[in-house]
Amino acid sequence: MKLRVLVDNNTYIDQYYLGEPAVSYYLETDGLRILFDTGYSDIVLQNAEAMGIDLGGLTHIVLSHGHNDHTRGLRFLRERFHLSQVQLVAHPGCLRPKWMDGMDIGAPFGETEAAAAFDYRPQTGPYALSENCVFLGEIPALHDFEPRRCFGRTLDASGAEIGEFVTDDSALACRTGDGLFIVTGCSHSGICNIVDYARQVLGEDRVAGVIGGFHLFEADQRLRQTIGRLKALAPKVLYPCHCVSLRAKAEMLKALPVEEVGVGLAITL
Repeated sequence: MKLRVLVDNNTYIDQYYLGEPAVSYYLETDGLRILFDTGYSDIVLQNAEAMGIDLGGLTHIVLSHGHNDHTRGLRFLRERFHLSQVQLVAHPGCLRPKWMDGMDIGAPFGETEAAAAFDYRPQTGPYALSENCVFLGEIPALHDFEPRRCFGRTLDASGAEIGEFVTDDSALACRTGDGLFIVTGCSHSGICNIVDYARQVLGEDRVAGVIGGFHLFEADQRLRQTIGRLKALAPKVLYPCHCVSLRAKAEMLKALPVEEVGVGLAITL
């Protein structure tokens, strides 16, 4: 498996790519070429071109959840490339409208447009992209210290307005020789819920690594319990980024193998 960070909040001092508060990763595994999340703007295109990555050759686009810092780049991908043969994999709630404090925070288009532009594959349960790479679907609550929190408003399948608990939040898990490598967007479902569910779904206890937003900001009880659970799993490396505060990273560094993340980071397993 190979992974390259195309979009992140941070950039490296000696690599001249563009950053924004958003997420996009490019993966190659089992002959697949996967774009996980698409960032907020067209910098996903600019950075990919600068790295020599042809996004016109994608086999899959996987969306972690429907917030615009993870999905808005779809608009620019659709304008640049013909992607009707590319599988677009996401929870069915991902492309429903989402708003907070009167602001649109959702994806740039809904399911009808997605089905017209891509090979749209909505999934609520685990979905195998290949033998060793699985979209996890809806994440169950396995740990009581990671409750879902309301994050604005959305619509349910019937079109009724409801509180948004980001039940569309999911992740990608890939088998490697060192165990599972898990790719997440914001971990609204809880990073420990995600990692332990991935271990259940793929039948693998070892955790080679995790990259993505962990949605941790305060040095509070939730962070302490998260650190304790992750330490018990003994991951080889963690790449917390995007929606993780400096304070949270500092606490994690005391007990866990945390590495820096920036646009251009390359990981090979």
